Amino acid sequence: MPSTPEYVGQLRTAALRVTRPRVAVLDAVHRNPHADTDTIFGVVRTALPEVSRQAVYDVLHALTDAGLIRRIQPAGSVARYESRVGDNHHHLVCRSCGAIADVDCAVGAAPCLTASEPHGFAVDEAEVVYWGLCPGCSPPSAPRPRP
Repeated sequence: MPSTPEYVGQLRTAALRVTRPRVAVLDAVHRNPHADTDTIFGVVRTALPEVSRQAVYDVLHALTDAGLIRRIQPAGSVARYESRVGDNHHHLVCRSCGAIADVDCAVGAAPCLTASEPHGFAVDEAEVVYWGLCPGCSPPSAPRPRP
């Protein structure tokens, strides 16, 4: 987990001005993988009670544009943010509770998959979402008979 000096370095490397809200949002995203905007706002607000919801939205947008965080939005879900960027990993999503877990590339390196017909596109990313039930939402397995 990066520390405040590392967040400052990330912001400077991305040519973004270092502000308390930006550092607080980076920290919130790192500490709360796949968190939605409301969760991030709540975490930031505990550290910076004066920060507005719009300021958090603006920071999330700037950090996403700079490539410091990634925005994902599985079908039927609100936008979520994560600090794991640059590796084109995929996600598992629970159909019941909405839990999200990271999954490494299905095949090789980014874009991890090859389109059967790219129609002239220069494909650099593939977004894969696996759907199912997490262990907490899965029905208990039936006991197996003993041999």
